[in-house]
Amino acid sequence: MPPSDRAIAALATLAAAIPGGERRVPQEQMAGAVADAIGSGRHLLAQAGTGTGKSFAYLVPAILAGKRVVVATATKALQDQLAGKDLPFLEEHLGREVTFAVLKGRSNYVCRQRIAEISGAGQLALDGLADRASPSELSALKLWAASTPTGDRAELSAEPSPQAWAAVSVSAQECPGARRCPSGGACFAEAARQRAAEADVVVVNLHLLGLDLATGGAILPEHHLVVVDEAHQLEDVISDTSGYELSAGRFANLARSVRAILDDPAAVDDLETSGDLLSAVLTEHVDRRLRGALPVEVADALALIRARLDRVMASLRKVPDDAPDDVKTRKERAVQLTTTVMADVVGAAEVPETSVAWVEGPSHHPKLCVAPLDVSELLRARLWEQTTTVLTSATLPAGLAERVGLVAGSFDQLDVGSPFDYDANGLLYCAAHLPDPRSDAFDPAVHEELGALIAAAGGRTLALFTSYRSMDRAVEALRGELPGPLLSQRDLPKPALVEAFTNDESASLFATMGFWQGIDVPGRTLSLVTIDRLPFPRPDEPLLQARREQARADAFRLIDLPRTAMMLAQGVGRLIRSREDRGVVAVFDPRLATAKRYRWDLISALPPFRRTKDRAEVEAFLRDLTA
Repeated sequence: MPPSDRAIAALATLAAAIPGGERRVPQEQMAGAVADAIGSGRHLLAQAGTGTGKSFAYLVPAILAGKRVVVATATKALQDQLAGKDLPFLEEHLGREVTFAVLKGRSNYVCRQRIAEISGAGQLALDGLADRASPSELSALKLWAASTPTGDRAELSAEPSPQAWAAVSVSAQECPGARRCPSGGACFAEAARQRAAEADVVVVNLHLLGLDLATGGAILPEHHLVVVDEAHQLEDVISDTSGYELSAGRFANLARSVRAILDDPAAVDDLETSGDLLSAVLTEHVDRRLRGALPVEVADALALIRARLDRVMASLRKVPDDAPDDVKTRKERAVQLTTTVMADVVGAAEVPETSVAWVEGPSHHPKLCVAPLDVSELLRARLWEQTTTVLTSATLPAGLAERVGLVAGSFDQLDVGSPFDYDANGLLYCAAHLPDPRSDAFDPAVHEELGALIAAAGGRTLALFTSYRSMDRAVEALRGELPGPLLSQRDLPKPALVEAFTNDESASLFATMGFWQGIDVPGRTLSLVTIDRLPFPRPDEPLLQARREQARADAFRLIDLPRTAMMLAQGVGRLIRSREDRGVVAVFDPRLATAKRYRWDLISALPPFRRTKDRAEVEAFLRDLTA
């Protein structure tokens, strides 16, 4: 039996094992394509709408082929779904042994050596943590470290303070490695890597995959297949992990590491004041791209900081190599961290034309960012030429293959659609009568429109905004005027906010870009999704600005339009999450109906809802849902 037929037959068996389960044609189409990709070694881009069951569509053929697969996800929710639900189900019902492991970055695991060091006399003071983390919290973490089987931060019943976790963990940039660490034989991070090396399926986040590619494969175990789920984020994440940031926080962290090994207050002070100096010279450049030669004050500050790092490194090298093990470990950590910071300081001083430099963050804590303009060469050399890869998402932006360096003829592409009946269950409404979004009359008109639709829906609304400013104005205008509670993104942490919204059908949730994707609220709780403006990327976003300059006349078509279509589709995708869901997506930006140049590019990226411009029709549809 061909591998594609085996995968489809296995999916049919799994569907029968699920109470109320049913076969899904889009899922089987995608599984067959994944099986063919594994057999041929050709890459696959698979767009699979909500409800496809794409995790089984790629996991089943990979497992049946006996290939070790790395699944890189963009969200913790999807990681949790894979490790807590999908893979255990496959392990039980697929009819063959399935082993899996979740692998995270080193700083997510408690460090036994750090625990040993802060337990030693005087070490807490040496690390400068005595006035930064409460002794009771550190004691609790030490007790937990003695009993936890994995050392994974996610297992803690309460989130530790950043100061306390910094005291009991190390980053990849400062860890000397198991062979040079006295506690290396009992290292939680190394144990996690060993479990990953023995597993059939390794689940990681997309950032860890990016770091593995940036370091030439130094993190992940050998594997035969990579699946990138939520692949619409691939380009941005790889750019992020291939770049670096310099901020006062990095120098404060380095100062703590150096203080733990050097009895040299002047050297430590130099590091801490270097962070202050960097913040001072960057403040006036916040939200600016740094073109060409660096501003004189920034260049001078980096030169001074480099000289200070040279002096620190010279002092570290004087620490005897025959020192006790714990001293040698602290030296190794400080040397590695100093080396990493030094490399970034040197790189920032002379940014190549292939990279972009800019300053972001609040003025009291700015950071200098450097990222590559183009990640296609890195991906081509480290991923496409090395490992068969499946890229999948509910929305794959146009031109993705070209932008990430996939060579024409080396990949296949398909769109399996979705099993949901969007035409029957949903309505896409564009408020074409509203004023231009750039006019002063737009926000008040949106508030009136939004209030009327929420009243018809009886709450049950996720209102998405493209900026905090727009959201805050809407909250101010409508709080107290709606049929149920108005929950703002500023009110609660994201998980608590989603839970509160899910548990109250009369509630409305107002949120910004962080809620346009990764939010899953099926059922009657969510019957109306509203979008204030088309989510065009900011014109002054430095990396995109540089890419636009590179694309010249094609910038809008190649850069802005695909991102806008992808983000709009992600926001719209919050509505229909199950076969039973019904509701309305309302877009208040009239350009979706009037912009001849690009409206169909955007509409074509959306699920095939029935469309209308008639608000009365929308209100009647919503009232029927509450009847």
